[in-house]
Amino acid sequence: MKASVTTGVGTGFQTMEVNIADPIGREVLVDIKASGLCASDLHLEQGASSRTVFPAVLGHEISGVVAAIGPDVTTIAVGDHVVASLIQFCGACVECLSGRTYACANPGATLRGAGEPARLTATDGSDVTQILGLGGFAERSLVHENQLAVVTKEIPFPQAAVLGCAVSTGAGAAINTAGVRVGDTVAVIGTGGVGLNAISGAQLAGATTIIAIDISDDKLAVAAKFGATHTINSSSQDPVAEVLRLTNGGVDHAFEIIGLPATQAQAVAMRGVLGNAYLIGIARPGTTVEMPADATSLVTQAGVRTVKMGSTNLKRDIPMYAEMYVQGRLNLDDLISQEISIDQVSEGYEALKRGEVIRSVITSF
Repeated sequence: MKASVTTGVGTGFQTMEVNIADPIGREVLVDIKASGLCASDLHLEQGASSRTVFPAVLGHEISGVVAAIGPDVTTIAVGDHVVASLIQFCGACVECLSGRTYACANPGATLRGAGEPARLTATDGSDVTQILGLGGFAERSLVHENQLAVVTKEIPFPQAAVLGCAVSTGAGAAINTAGVRVGDTVAVIGTGGVGLNAISGAQLAGATTIIAIDISDDKLAVAAKFGATHTINSSSQDPVAEVLRLTNGGVDHAFEIIGLPATQAQAVAMRGVLGNAYLIGIARPGTTVEMPADATSLVTQAGVRTVKMGSTNLKRDIPMYAEMYVQGRLNLDDLISQEISIDQVSEGYEALKRGEVIRSVITSF
C-alpha cells in the first residue's frame, strides 16, 4: 500500500510502498478515507520526541471503513465507519474502569507485543514504526479496537477525521475537563483547530461570554463562526487587560492552546477569583512558565491545570460529536481548509506553518 513515510528527523514526508500485516487479536484493518494533518505530527517529524523510531508513518486523525477484523474483536464489524484516536487504553486498569481512559496506566496493551511481527514493514522486510498505534498517512491502518469509535455513516469522512484529535482535545477541554456551565465566561488563547473547538465546546456548554485571542485578524474572524462573542488581537491590544475589562475581573475558564510561556502566563493572569487556567498547548522541553506567588494561593482561590486530549472517553465522546455535527449543532465544515493527496503532505504542512490553513485533510490515496 502507499504511505507517506518519514525516514528521519527533518526529512519530510515521502510517498512509498509499505506492507501492512493482517489483523490479529483485537486489531481492526481500516481502509482510510480521510487523514488530517495535525501540527503534533509535524513536531515529531522535526524531532520533538527522542523516542520516535524512524522510519515511521505519522498521522493520527483518521476516518475510514472497516475492511477486516481480528478474531477477538467484539465491538466493531466489517463495514462500520470509524474514527481513530491517539488515546491508547487497556480497558482493565483502575483509570480505565473509572471511565478515565485518557489516563490509562497501560497504553502499550493496544500494541503488538515483543516477538510478534511489526504491523508495518518496508519492501525490504525491515520494520516501519506505526506512530501512536495508528500511522494514518497511508491507504490503510491496523488499529486496536480500543483506539476506534464507530460513528454515524451520515458524517462525511473529512469532517469525521478531525473528531479524533482537534475536536476531542478542544471541545473536550471545555466540556469534560473544565465542566463549563451555562452562564460561564471563557477566554481561548490561540484559534487554530484545537482553539476553535474549545470555543465550540464552550458554546455547546452554554457559556455566555467567549473571548477569542490571537494575533491574526483572519483567524479571529473564523473564531466568530464557532461561537466567539468577542475577539482580541493580542498584537495590538493587551489581552489580559482587555479580558479583565470585558468580564469585570476575569474569566471562569482560560484555555491556552499555544504552549508558549508568555501565553500560559497570560491565561493565569486573566482568571477571575474562582477561575481556572487550562494549559493545553505543548510547550518545548525545558521551558518554564513564571507566575506571581499569589497565582495559586488562597488569596485568589483560582487554579491551574494541564489537559490531555480533552479528558476524552473516545467511545462515548467521538460518536456524540458526530451526531452533533449531523444535527447542525457542531461546526466542522469550517475546520476543513483543503483536501489533498497523500503526495502533498509536506506541502500541506508548509501551508499550516504559514498560517494559511486550519486543517489540510488527505482524501486521495
